[in-house]
Amino acid sequence: MRLSISNISKSYGKNRALSDFSAELEPGIYALLGPNGSGKSTLMNILTDNLSADEGKIFFRDSENGEMRDVKKMGAEFREKLGFMPQYPGLYPNFTVERFLYYMATLKGMKTEDAKRQIPELLSAVELVDVPRRKIGALSGGMKQRLALAQAMLGDPSILILDEPTAGLDPKQRISIRNYISKTAFDKIVLIATHVVSDIEFIARDVIMLKKGVIVDSAPPHELTKKIEGKVWLTPCPEVDVARMQGEFRVTNISRNEESGEVGLRIISETPPTAQSRPASPTLEDYYLSVFGDEASHKED
Repeated sequence: MRLSISNISKSYGKNRALSDFSAELEPGIYALLGPNGSGKSTLMNILTDNLSADEGKIFFRDSENGEMRDVKKMGAEFREKLGFMPQYPGLYPNFTVERFLYYMATLKGMKTEDAKRQIPELLSAVELVDVPRRKIGALSGGMKQRLALAQAMLGDPSILILDEPTAGLDPKQRISIRNYISKTAFDKIVLIATHVVSDIEFIARDVIMLKKGVIVDSAPPHELTKKIEGKVWLTPCPEVDVARMQGEFRVTNISRNEESGEVGLRIISETPPTAQSRPASPTLEDYYLSVFGDEASHKED
């Protein structure tokens, strides 16, 4: 199976949202990272045929020996292979959880017996097995998020596109959903857009980093973190000097030792920020912040 995205561009008036985006995707998890206005949501809407690209083509091959086919010409045949979880899913507040999933199964053309088998499995996987008859309007934000993921998984799609799948989840639920997504990715192409870098650091096959519609880097996570080896430092700092250090260096994290009252700074720098600084193992979040800097604090696309 292969999804080939070739030279996709999209503009809104004079604003270039995507510029010459290309990627080759095979079964596995791909993370799409980037700050506000980077083009992540635009790309996902083009892939799901909710938006047309100005330029470029998308091709899909269902089997190892099959031919690459233009998804526009495939039409509904390609859309049937997609599972999409938008960042702000439109859910029906007066539907029960179970009724909503059966309704979505009907829209996807699933057979009744397949829906009856799969829906209980999905409710269990997303930890909603206790609320099948609760109205969606009475669910918490985290429950709605998990329900949106369940509907994306209906029909066992070949391609799964997830926009901020763990938003609003507590740490335990986030780990559970992350593990579930990881298990399903062996025979699927999974594209995840997220701002929670730790969610994809250990499960993504490749990370695609977008900035103002342009790919600025693309590689497996371990290759990206290698690029800042020797540039991440743990630096003790008196509390009165924290603001000054933040002005002089790229500080990615601040911690406090309750016993000593000393503040510890995690800093990205070419050289040791102070004589007391000691090297730290870089993380994907460190690399993300080194690339995007202050832009990384913006959370919407």
